[in-house]
Amino acid sequence: MTSPLRLHYAPDNASLCVRLALDAVGAPYETVLVDRAARGQKSQRYLALNPNGLIPVLETPDGVLFETGAILLWVADHHAGLLPLRGPDRAAALKWLFWLSNTLHPTCRMLFYPDQYTSGDAEALRVTTRERIMAQLIILNAAHDAPWLDSQQPSAPACYLAPMLRWLALYGGDTAWFDLARTPRLLAFAVAANTWSATAIAQTTEGLGPTPFSAPHLPHPPEGSTT
Repeated sequence: MTSPLRLHYAPDNASLCVRLALDAVGAPYETVLVDRAARGQKSQRYLALNPNGLIPVLETPDGVLFETGAILLWVADHHAGLLPLRGPDRAAALKWLFWLSNTLHPTCRMLFYPDQYTSGDAEALRVTTRERIMAQLIILNAAHDAPWLDSQQPSAPACYLAPMLRWLALYGGDTAWFDLARTPRLLAFAVAANTWSATAIAQTTEGLGPTPFSAPHLPHPPEGSTT
């Protein structure tokens, strides 16, 4: 039987956030590799699904979805456990989910792809962006209304955050600046995320290694390329 969900992914890309969420709730899905080495995300076939040419895309019975935060919200609304159903806890979780989508993730992209954001000194932009990211992580580390950070179980915002902490330790030029120990609550979160059952699946499917979020190493995926 064909799964109603098809995840267009590349290893260690934003599709990892969606993979974690789908595996956390046990949702059956198929994967379609986007060949980044051949710029598959810019092909006409892929642009027909996501005109932005970005990964991921999730094909669903409700239509084609892009934007990582939107996909995570859709998965959470169709499967219990990733977000509170109602009330103040849901409101707070949604606030941080959209903060991850609208604030932290764009800043990370500025670090990883500075040439897309400036025609001047890319490394100078990276320097200031690292400062912005660290300030943002300190804000999240101190958040009093983010109990999902302290949970041992994955949630929609947790599935978004864990890969970003991984990427900050691995990508974007010189990574010596990034020290997760400066935000001990986020470090504890990353250690807990290593133990999710969904993480064990991603370690196999994307070659993430033994401590993918707290002390990551470059992946060795069985298929595809990260860049």
